[in-house]
Amino acid sequence: MKVLFRLLFYWKFIYLLCTLNSGNMELVKTITELQQKLAGSAGKGAVGFVPTMGALHEGHLSLVKQAANETGIVVVSIFVNPTQFNDKNDFSRYPRDIESDMEILEGTGCNFVFAPDEKEIYPQPDTRKFNFGNLETVMEGIHRPGHFNGVAQVVSRLFEIVQPDKAYFGLKDFQQLAIIKAMARQLNLKTEIVACPIIREPDGLAKSSRNMLLSGEERENAVTISKTLFEVANNKGEKSVQEIKNIVTNSINKNPFLRVEYFEIVDDQTLQPISDWGGQGGKIGCIAVFCGKIRLIDNIVFN
Repeated sequence: MKVLFRLLFYWKFIYLLCTLNSGNMELVKTITELQQKLAGSAGKGAVGFVPTMGALHEGHLSLVKQAANETGIVVVSIFVNPTQFNDKNDFSRYPRDIESDMEILEGTGCNFVFAPDEKEIYPQPDTRKFNFGNLETVMEGIHRPGHFNGVAQVVSRLFEIVQPDKAYFGLKDFQQLAIIKAMARQLNLKTEIVACPIIREPDGLAKSSRNMLLSGEERENAVTISKTLFEVANNKGEKSVQEIKNIVTNSINKNPFLRVEYFEIVDDQTLQPISDWGGQGGKIGCIAVFCGKIRLIDNIVFN
């Protein structure tokens, strides 16, 4: 009997520990509740924020972990923002699985998962128009009209709700990161924008929520994108800017599964295309490629 009681005691003890650990992260669906939770957490340190559209992968988790290392409270939002999709089919296709996302976030240091519905974020239509000048007249700005205005709408709205000290974004979306920094300056926001490295699959493909929409064959061929970028990055001194652009576009388009939408080599501050390797500042190659019907983006730094 004593052995049985001891086993029951240990089982209850372990159960309580698991319960306590699972309570470290809470799902919140309304602004009021989130702000109450954050007010109750005051004094526990700076607030770190990772805005996402869900379908989480290791790239997202790297942002969350960095936020947990640098701040006391971490909020991750999961909201597929309709105002940044200029293609309704792309919006409807975007993967959604909140239960899987919650499981993935366990143990990352996330305290609150904010998963509002559309009416919570936009009780009234957001009619604000942002002007980002030359930052939005190239690359994504040309091929996805209205996209960055939608990004600015939702990110500024989320910043207003969460009031984060630091917000974390991946460098894979390089142009988006530049836009968000510009938005923060325009609105005089105190939130520090933290840029985090691209996280890649073992074969080099940039981690993306859209990767899960690829078929097996498409996934095998998608690695051609990063492989080609890595190869030309090592040849900067031997080839002109135009030669590099031609090599990348032609090499990728030779793959029947892939179609380059654009490949530009730009100044990493102004995002304006360059014609030669001279001048000060960094140079970055940004690309968008259709793999079947799925649009993938990536970039490479030319040192």
